[in-house]
Amino acid sequence: MVSSVTLDTIDRGKRAQITSVDWSLLAPEEAKRLQALGFDEGAEVAVAHRGVFGTRDPLAVEVGRMTIALRRVHAAAMQVEEL
Repeated sequence: MVSSVTLDTIDRGKRAQITSVDWSLLAPEEAKRLQALGFDEGAEVAVAHRGVFGTRDPLAVEVGRMTIALRRVHAAAMQVEEL
C-alpha cells in the first residue's frame, strides 16, 4: 500500500516521490531555489541523514544525483508517496 505523507516524516533511507508541494508555505525566493534544485512534483527523493540536535534540522535529502541540506519546514511543505 502506498501512503502519502510529508517529506520531513519519511524514514531515513526510504525512497519517495513528490506528489505535490504547497509553495504558499515558502517564501518566493526559497520556492524558486528549491525548484531549481529539482524539488518539484514527480521528483524521486530520499532522506539520507537528519540533524542530531533538538529539531533534527537540517535534513540531508537526495534528489537525483545530489544530496542537499533542506530545512524541515521546507520538507514539511512537500507531500510524498513512499516507493
